[in-house]
Amino acid sequence: MVRLVVLFLLLVQFNGYTQNKFLNEKPPVFPNCNGTEIDSLQACFDRNVFNYIYENFKLPQIVINENYKGRITVLFEVDKTGNFKVIYVDAFYNELKEEVKRVFKQLPKITPATYNGRTTFKQYSIPIQIPLVKQTPNTTDLQTEKEISKLEIAAKQEFDNVKNGIEPYNNKRFSSELNIQFVHSNYAKFDRAINVIGTNSHTASKPFLYSEVSEYYNFEKEYEDLKKETKTWAGKKLWNEHLVQLQSKDYWFTIDPVFDLQVGKDTDADFNSTYNNTRGFVIQGGLGKKFNFYSAVFESQGRFADYVNRYAESLKAFGPDPAIIPGRGIAKRFKTDSYDYPVAEAYLSYSPAKFLNIQFGHGKNFIGDGYRSLLLSDVASPHPFLKLNTKFWKLKYTNTFMWLKDVRDEVVEDKAFLTKYVANHYLSWNVSKRFNLGLFESVLWTNSNDRGFDVNYLNPIIFYRAIEFETGQGAGNALLGASAKYKFTDDINAYGQFILDEFSLSDIKGGEKSWKNKYGYQLGLKYYNAFKVDNLLLQVEYNRVRPYTYSHNTIVLNYGHNNQSLAHLWGANFSELILIGRYRLNRWFADAKFIFGNRGLDYNDGTDDYSYGGDIYRDYNDRPFDTGVEVGQGIKTKSFYANLQAGYLINPASNLKIFTDVTVRNFNPSATTTTTFDNNTLWFNFGLRTDLFNWYFDF
Repeated sequence: MVRLVVLFLLLVQFNGYTQNKFLNEKPPVFPNCNGTEIDSLQACFDRNVFNYIYENFKLPQIVINENYKGRITVLFEVDKTGNFKVIYVDAFYNELKEEVKRVFKQLPKITPATYNGRTTFKQYSIPIQIPLVKQTPNTTDLQTEKEISKLEIAAKQEFDNVKNGIEPYNNKRFSSELNIQFVHSNYAKFDRAINVIGTNSHTASKPFLYSEVSEYYNFEKEYEDLKKETKTWAGKKLWNEHLVQLQSKDYWFTIDPVFDLQVGKDTDADFNSTYNNTRGFVIQGGLGKKFNFYSAVFESQGRFADYVNRYAESLKAFGPDPAIIPGRGIAKRFKTDSYDYPVAEAYLSYSPAKFLNIQFGHGKNFIGDGYRSLLLSDVASPHPFLKLNTKFWKLKYTNTFMWLKDVRDEVVEDKAFLTKYVANHYLSWNVSKRFNLGLFESVLWTNSNDRGFDVNYLNPIIFYRAIEFETGQGAGNALLGASAKYKFTDDINAYGQFILDEFSLSDIKGGEKSWKNKYGYQLGLKYYNAFKVDNLLLQVEYNRVRPYTYSHNTIVLNYGHNNQSLAHLWGANFSELILIGRYRLNRWFADAKFIFGNRGLDYNDGTDDYSYGGDIYRDYNDRPFDTGVEVGQGIKTKSFYANLQAGYLINPASNLKIFTDVTVRNFNPSATTTTTFDNNTLWFNFGLRTDLFNWYFDF
């Protein structure tokens, strides 16, 4: 009986406390709510907050571009002084979070809540629908204890991390000033998004910045869609995340291992198998919002298909090193029939203003909308560069300064490789929504006469051709070029390039096919979502370059680096037709490439040592004749190259892939020499690769 009396008294006391609690509690009051009945004050507060958000909230551009529909949930409080304070925001885009904070920061100071006559803070949870709709607030829905509790837990976790100097990692890379690693198959993912009619994008100067492409393509959504459900630390690191990822208010960085582990078989080779064994790491991150850094180190050993090994050894540098691995760098002998080739790449990226990005590093660049580039390509080894990208109105202006090496025996100075310099201008102009025009200018010079790096070429807007005349016509090698792109529809666009090394109008009119007319051109077409199949890209491209283009009478002034071309992989004196198909479905991908080529090669057999214009490293004065010069002269060679590849993306954060491919190559010259002969290759390959760069074996 005593227990029942005690329980009754406790219930009466609790009920009285609850009633008093609500009777003695008064919500925050907006000025226009003064005089409102006490029972209606909360509804008046809610209505004012909702109306203010509706009238002042501005949708970020990325939300509009992606046609995003969803909900933001905001946990906020009105403190004891009547100021609004955002505690936590749950939203899909960081841009939405920032906009919520901006709007709440502008809310006016109001009369704070009171309890028992004393000022107190009051917490609320409010949903915001995207797209914005003028909502009628429902106080019960907005302030459920369960909803506030969930957000409080998330907010406390975030606060604890920040207190320890760490925030939840939220992929700041996707909006950073870092380069998107230039890999043709990866760029195909967002190629259509930045090429649709109506965008003021510039697509030729590569690699792109994440901050540029994120205006047109939602990397965060792609990443979330590809995520695998896993609860273990090992599972997250394998399938979804960087190995190390740390972030605070002022910095972020990630660390990932790098692998390129391949094993294969060349049926035409004498050795048992091919392989590549690359290990390394990549570090990338940012300090503040405008400064980013990237560094990758690769330690590699490999033995490739026989035609690749022979080509690598034909690029041999001065000294004991037996080869230059195309696209990578100088190699040492490993065991008896393999190569050891370390590579390092790094750059700093800084955007002091929205219209300007500055990069200094050791790597590669590319100019063009096609698979090949006749202006500047990424087929040569990495090299030091300084690049300025300036973007305003309908223009994007790219200045690239490069420090290159000529590594041949005949140009070595004091047992050191000869340094040469290149300065490029590329101006991209969106003439209309459909048509883009690009103008290119380049000059290359050496350290002759203690010239060093000529400061004349540091002027980003000067005409290099005029400077070449001022410093002496033999002082440098200048090239001019142009590019164009036309968008027929959102799914079909055409592109092209023209490179001009030298030109004689009188010889063109005379029909003599003079050697002086050194030029090349490219024509291409891309078909996105081909035949209404999502994520299927089809591409056709034709390239043709006349003999002696990119070469020079001063042997070191050719347009090359480390015995490789800075433009097309084949040098000059060729024509080719390329057919490419790319398809992806979630984490699966497949690529097909077919190349039909005609080339003219030198004999170099002791009886005919003339230059027929294909080798850009030869002096063009060694030509056999001045007129009647045609593409394919010399040893006429037909070639066919096909590569089929399929694979699975293991980790979208590091771009780790497992793949298998098969390469078919038929090389049929019209004459046989010690270095040029019939060769038919069938090369099978299987591997695990962190895909960070293009590797061209289609020579």
